[in-house]
Amino acid sequence: MFDGFDATFLARLQFAFTVSFHIIFPAFSIGLASYLTVLNGLHLVTRKPVYLSLFDYWKTIFAVAFGMGVVSGITMSYQFGTNWSVFSDKTGPILGPLMGYEVLTAFFLEAGFLGVMLFGRERVGEKLHFFATAMVGIGTLISATWILSVNSWMQTPAGYSINEVGQFVPEDWWAIVFNPSFPYRLVHMVLAAYLTTALVVGGVGALHLLRRDVDTPGAKTMFSMAMWMAVIVAPIQIFAGDLHGLNTLEHQPAKIAAMEGHYEDHPDGAPLILFGLPDDEEETVHYRIEIPKLSSYILTHEWDGALRGLKSWPKDERPPAELIFWTFRIMVAIGFAMLALGLWSLWARWRGHLYEAPWLHRAAIFMAPMGFVAVLCGWITTEVGRQPYTVYGLLRTAESASPLDAPAVGTSLLAFIVIYTAIFGAGTYYIMRLMNRPALAIGGPVDQDGPLRSGGIMPGPSHKKDATGNV
Repeated sequence: MFDGFDATFLARLQFAFTVSFHIIFPAFSIGLASYLTVLNGLHLVTRKPVYLSLFDYWKTIFAVAFGMGVVSGITMSYQFGTNWSVFSDKTGPILGPLMGYEVLTAFFLEAGFLGVMLFGRERVGEKLHFFATAMVGIGTLISATWILSVNSWMQTPAGYSINEVGQFVPEDWWAIVFNPSFPYRLVHMVLAAYLTTALVVGGVGALHLLRRDVDTPGAKTMFSMAMWMAVIVAPIQIFAGDLHGLNTLEHQPAKIAAMEGHYEDHPDGAPLILFGLPDDEEETVHYRIEIPKLSSYILTHEWDGALRGLKSWPKDERPPAELIFWTFRIMVAIGFAMLALGLWSLWARWRGHLYEAPWLHRAAIFMAPMGFVAVLCGWITTEVGRQPYTVYGLLRTAESASPLDAPAVGTSLLAFIVIYTAIFGAGTYYIMRLMNRPALAIGGPVDQDGPLRSGGIMPGPSHKKDATGNV
């Protein structure tokens, strides 16, 4: 069935499939863990029940997303031994310890305090419970730090030497961990996680507001907090992305050329190609719409700044512009859409109708999944832009794969597709059902002194029911 396919291509496709499933869950859980910490802290400071109600509402969703992220990550890591054993052998002396540190620090921290965060509030007290929640949030950030360090070293290797058997061995651990692209990529990814979470939280709040739950404190609070996050963090993310692009131009200029669709050298200023159809075979962009010299100004901050084109590299050393040209533009477009949504909400807030703006709420619901799309597009741009290397400029992808036959890799790929679609499809459906819970579950119009329980606020003695049985 797979005899006509290349085993390395199938291995790459399998890893791309599994990492695409995996990355959406950490991107969500990183931001959600910090959001839960903020909610818990606000309840401690203000004593308002709505914050604890929101905490109980979102902690269940976090638990499901966290579990799916862990499972998908473990499964993905096995591929280093099955499909990429040569890569593991050559980079193991460097990447192995870094991934081990991630388990010893971040994962143990998350696992140690997760149960307390989810189930221990009544047992340990609210202050220790807040501490446990903060430790889970910090653990997710530490995890992101180590994983981004590993991946950044593959993009911009530093602090290594190559021994007599072709292995990368450490010479300077500080240079390895804090390699040239690491700070930029870490900030960019963490901000992306916060924006992704904010869009989801804002979309859920907007959904309940559209259902005429405008008097529901939970829906109003989550929507307001999410829109503040969007309007504050989106411009910071755009600025961080610009710095990341400048760093990429310095260390991976071929990736930038592919992202921008530049095949020819531009010694006197390169145009910004807004749209077009890149053609790697003919080495041109068909039907392009461009703004003269703007690409040079963005990347070099000079109108006449020189930029290299893909023709400066041999064909077998170029990343595929036909793919990352578009993923990069989708990511950027979503980033500016996030900023626009935040500014729209700021205008509505200033006018005093943030909670009575149905078109703003519809836009927030539409944007709710866009953070995941942006994360996936950014990841594709980063990883495909590194091709044809696994360790940029040093170890080719074709030289990193295990000596497997195509049918073996293809069969496991099909198994992954079926199992992942079933399990993670069901998990995602369950998360969406949790988000669709009625307004009472997220701090409905109840007595401020009403007793609390996990998942919502229970009716107190002063609550009455109408003829339909609703509180």
